[in-house]
Amino acid sequence: MKALLFQGVESVSYGSIPDPQIIEQTDAIVKVKQCAICGSDLHPYHGREKGLDHNTAMGHEFVGEVVELGNKTSGLSNGDKVMSPFTTNCGDCYYCNIGLTARCIKSQLFGWLDNGVGLQGGQAEYVRVPDASSTLHKIPEGVSWEEGLLLGDVFSTGYYSAYQAEILPGGTYVVIGCGPVGLMAVIGALELGAEEVIAIDTIPERLMKAREFGAEVIDFQSEDPLGTILDRTEGRGADAVMEAVGQTRAARMAVDLVRPGGIISTVGVCTDEHLTFSPIEAYDKNLTFKMGRCSARHFMEKLIPVVQEKKYDISSILTHRMSLSEGVEGYKIFSSKTNNCLKVVLEP
Repeated sequence: MKALLFQGVESVSYGSIPDPQIIEQTDAIVKVKQCAICGSDLHPYHGREKGLDHNTAMGHEFVGEVVELGNKTSGLSNGDKVMSPFTTNCGDCYYCNIGLTARCIKSQLFGWLDNGVGLQGGQAEYVRVPDASSTLHKIPEGVSWEEGLLLGDVFSTGYYSAYQAEILPGGTYVVIGCGPVGLMAVIGALELGAEEVIAIDTIPERLMKAREFGAEVIDFQSEDPLGTILDRTEGRGADAVMEAVGQTRAARMAVDLVRPGGIISTVGVCTDEHLTFSPIEAYDKNLTFKMGRCSARHFMEKLIPVVQEKKYDISSILTHRMSLSEGVEGYKIFSSKTNNCLKVVLEP
């Protein structure tokens, strides 16, 4: 089959690898209908994350059609249209039972092979899905391929950031970074009852999209976020800050913007060696800091009704649509944000 294959720092190729096979009888093989490039795919691409084998099929965001099933699967049939979270989950362990599917004891990340161990990714014509009965979710009526693609990672992760922020009526909530996840955090905060959401970025088109979704915006190239937030909160700071960038500068801004006793919720993958605040800073500010991988399989199911309502045009964040064979160029466009690129969707 054809796939986008990791070849080293800033090097992805479009090439062939063997078709996936059923290995465990709980597996499914999915023919990929659409896949997408995620910001976290750029970590190995730029060399910020080590250990990915060359010739690994990239990507963990995909939707498609079931074409083969192991004989120990249930609830699925060949021909089913399915969406998938970015990690697998067994559905039976302690962590799955408490909704922390991201920490399933059998969890595997799509698109990560280290010394031959792991899973090929979804930026390919086909993908093997372990624990298919509990990992895959049928795409229901009223949910498009593209919406299913976003439910499997971006929408769930953005909503998770807002969930961690413990939204309460009357509070002031800030989102740092209006990329795909940050924009979904805006929606998540509003869905959870926020009355005032302020989104911070520097790219006009992204700020415009945040405003379309219901946020007030700050361009921090022309406006001081700290001064603005302090002015709006009688000098306290934001009740919670959702940091969706995963970089030092954004994390430091979150610490500065949050009020004493407030919450920082960060879901961007951060590869820095250390946090940007000291224990004494956290102590002196009574800071609550939450971070970690989203349990997408848990949240995607809860967000299906939001998608079906069509209250938000979440698919509008998909700015570039290309064939899988154009994926090498897609990585370059996505990485450099050429032509106001927000997110790239690929079709095999």
